[in-house]
Amino acid sequence: MGGPLRSRRVRSGRPWAVGHPTASRRSRSPQVTEVNTAAVFVHRDRYPGTARCGDVNARWYGLTQHRACGRRVYAGGKVEASRMADSIRIIHAALDSGINFVDTADVYSAGRSEEITGKALKGRRDDVVLTTKFFMPMDDADPNQCGGSRRWIIREVENSLRRLETDYIDLYQVHRPTPDIDIEETLGALSDLVHQGKVRYIGSSSFSGSQIVEAQWAARERNLERFVTEQPPYSILVRGIAEDVLPTTQRYGMGTLTYSPLGDGWLSGRWRKDAADAPASSARPSVRFDMSLPANQRKLDIVEELAVLAEQSEMTLIEMATAWAISHPGVTSAIVGPRTMERLESYLPALEHTLSTEILDRIEELVAPGVTVNPDDNSYGAHELRPAARRR
Repeated sequence: MGGPLRSRRVRSGRPWAVGHPTASRRSRSPQVTEVNTAAVFVHRDRYPGTARCGDVNARWYGLTQHRACGRRVYAGGKVEASRMADSIRIIHAALDSGINFVDTADVYSAGRSEEITGKALKGRRDDVVLTTKFFMPMDDADPNQCGGSRRWIIREVENSLRRLETDYIDLYQVHRPTPDIDIEETLGALSDLVHQGKVRYIGSSSFSGSQIVEAQWAARERNLERFVTEQPPYSILVRGIAEDVLPTTQRYGMGTLTYSPLGDGWLSGRWRKDAADAPASSARPSVRFDMSLPANQRKLDIVEELAVLAEQSEMTLIEMATAWAISHPGVTSAIVGPRTMERLESYLPALEHTLSTEILDRIEELVAPGVTVNPDDNSYGAHELRPAARRR
């Protein structure tokens, strides 16, 4: 390539934060859960959904604390003080570095993430934009404790407010689409929460392009509050949203809070062809980490090439992958999940990099725009692609 491919360093002052987690679903075990909290960078003079994505000054840089440093917490029992302290210490460090947006969800650790987030924000609540999500099942024995129905939304927002120890949520997001509930019902309930002052803004997560359009149309036709943000997965290995979702959010002037720029850890540099340990976690779908599958073998091949490119460009793989995720003009933020203080600090240099055309071209040779190397890494389309939905 004729020498190192250098990225351009940009000094734009300290970024200001906003957050979200790529955390796992709560454990199916009634005893053990993983704690998840989150945070994301945003410029101080912007707010979710108030600026069009094409405005460079509106770009948010994302950072997320994931699973409380990888520690385990026992639901229903007493959280070990040191474990909770680890989580709170990372959140405080993120806030001290300029982060001003914290994101979590009711389902993360069966509500424990919201509780820890609430404790961490005591005395600092007014200094951050706080967001959480609803939709995922909170009780497997009760089918009504999930989804986007009015009944559940009105009930669950009160639970989240209590766990977060606050009287309002800045951004309340529906975690997934609810195929069997009209979007007007979901938007109607969320609009009521906005009018009551319990929620400031509303957003979606893992909606397809057509679902985003339907929600925007319903909000306009019925004079309801509209989704101002969408939260999809996006990384060098997971580029599916570039074909449909990103153009749609840009068209509607929505903020796009992408998550997992490291592709669930594939781009962290931890898993290589010569690595002793294969990626594994009880919280992760095996099909996405089964090393016998051709798609995952292809991911390993790509990671090897990307690692070489990052070294030639005088960056770490983490820095290059994170900087890449915010290079698309339709991306508002890239949300990552550090489990330790050291990992939190490893992401920060990415904010100083703007990737050169040569680097971007080489990445596109490895993974073309709109391509997800392993389709199972997409978080949307699961309902539409089930056999029952596509067979008479």
